[in-house]
Amino acid sequence: MLGGEGMHIRSTFAIAETVLDKFRSDLGDDFEAYRNHIFRVLNFYSAMAPAGSDPSEAVQLAAAFHDLGIWTDDTFDYLQPSVKRARAHLESSGQLSLLPEVSLLIVSHHKVRPYLGEFASTVERFRRADFVDVSLGLLRFGLPVSFVRKVRAAFPNAGFHGRLASLTFRQLAHHPLRPLPMFRW
Repeated sequence: MLGGEGMHIRSTFAIAETVLDKFRSDLGDDFEAYRNHIFRVLNFYSAMAPAGSDPSEAVQLAAAFHDLGIWTDDTFDYLQPSVKRARAHLESSGQLSLLPEVSLLIVSHHKVRPYLGEFASTVERFRRADFVDVSLGLLRFGLPVSFVRKVRAAFPNAGFHGRLASLTFRQLAHHPLRPLPMFRW
């Protein structure tokens, strides 16, 4: 089992927060819900890392952008729109060298099978951390249930999972043969 006494909850992630502030109007009433989702994912990611190390700049950037296309592009097929937004940010901030890893983190975070390609250690950990949150802690990948509960209490859902459910039903109604277009094998 991962974690133990040394697991701590970080209350802020400055890089992710800076990006999110730029998209506050796009996120509208869902700002807190999405912010809390990102902070839960980053805390789970850190807890899965060797010695509970903090997420890198690439991971924090990917976290901020990973689902953003839902709001910026009004689509449930949001992986490429999210990568597009991340790319624009990286270009404008002179950090284009991070694009390969950030892109893989975003496009692989809903991969059903474990990720084994380039940047596998960060991409797979991020994939698992997102699944911990999206599954409401039913999937924990070795994280203690007590830690998952503490993170969820520190960063309340604020309607995030309800929004995902409504988007899933909307997608199903409009595209019944493609209800979850973001999932990859």
